Amino acid sequence: MSTLAIKFDDHAVDISFTKTALHFVLADGREISAPLEWFPKLRDANEESRNNWRFIGHGTGVHWPELDEDIAVSTLMRRGD
Repeated sequence: MSTLAIKFDDHAVDISFTKTALHFVLADGREISAPLEWFPKLRDANEESRNNWRFIGHGTGVHWPELDEDIAVSTLMRRGD
């Protein structure tokens, strides 16, 4: 029996939006999504403001300066609890 060795890395390396969701791509290849309804500032923002973001904490989160919004990867990972 072989064992699959997976090294999890919860740092975001990219983000994108659909009409209804926010998507994070993590360094280990996982992708996580959350409804924009969870984040009213992002939901109500125009595309230009949504796309003006930067990583914080080496990818542990994302900051939108125009919207004064910060979202940590860990927040999305535990929202289903």
